[in-house]
Formats: sequence, structure tokens, C-alpha cells
Amino acid sequence: MVANAGVAQVKTLLEVTPEDLRRVFDVNVFGVVYCIQAAVERMIAQGGGGKIISASSIAGHAGFDRLGHDSATKFAVRGSPRPPRRSSPRTGSPCTPTAPGIVDTAMWELIDERLGEALGLGKGEAMAKYSELIALGRVQTPEDVAGFDSYLAGPDADYMTGQSVMIDGGIVMV
Repeated sequence: MVANAGVAQVKTLLEVTPEDLRRVFDVNVFGVVYCIQAAVERMIAQGGGGKIISASSIAGHAGFDRLGHDSATKFAVRGSPRPPRRSSPRTGSPCTPTAPGIVDTAMWELIDERLGEALGLGKGEAMAKYSELIALGRVQTPEDVAGFDSYLAGPDADYMTGQSVMIDGGIVMV
């Protein structure tokens, strides 16, 4: 099971409303937890097996300006795979959160637009500015993330669990 849904909002702490917080937490945290619960229930019913992969973000490792409340949800996702492994009946199923960086998707187009408005930058300029931080020199593609998720879902990653794995091209190096 891959929990890979998420929303982001570009706002300062003083601009965030209770409705904003509810929406971001409902999708980014509660959605992941409910997916994990459903997967664990199914894995128990089938006698074990399977993998759980949840998409966090580099924002769950390092906070970013105007994305503080989004970062809070991504920190929560980093911790969400651990409870089923320690407090639920053992399924023998690895649980791994991933932490992508700047992925060329509609979400990042929206982040670019909103950051651009806040910083007085044109379309594509905020993404270009933050992309300069990428050690590998290019923005991620959805296929970069899918390829890593595929590895985690396969047998070569059977003994990997509970680790938040950075897949960001080298933006955040910890």
C-alpha cells in the first residue's frame, strides 16, 4: 500500500486559518493514518505480508518558509508508520515513509505560483530558485519517486522498515 496523497498551502503562520489547518491535516495526516489502518487490517486478515509506504516530504525533515503548517503534517507522516509496527499485532510487513523533494507535478506548480506571488517572482522563478539547492542538478520526476517506491515494494527492501528515506536529489542532507 502506498499512501501518496497530499496537499500543500503556501502561507505564513499568521495567515493560516483553522480551516487551512483542518484541510491540510485531514488529507496529509489523517488520510495516511486511515490508509495504514486499512492496510494493516487487511494484512492481518491475510496472515501477514505486504508493504506499507507513505509519502512524507523533505518538509518533514526541514521546515521551509511559508510551508510551516505543511511541514508539521509531513513530520507527522514520518512518524505514522512506526505505531502499527510496535503497537499493533505484527504483520511482518515493513513500513517505510519516503521524503521526496521538488517533484515536477501540479502541486509544485501551485507552490511555485504561490511562492512567486509572495516573493515577487514570475512563473517558474521560485521553483528555479529552490531547485538550485538540488545536488544532482535537476528537479525530480514522478518516475524518480515511483521507481524508489517500486524498490521498497519489492523483495530487495524486505528488511527495511521504519526509516524515513530521503529521495530528494540532495537538497536536505542529514
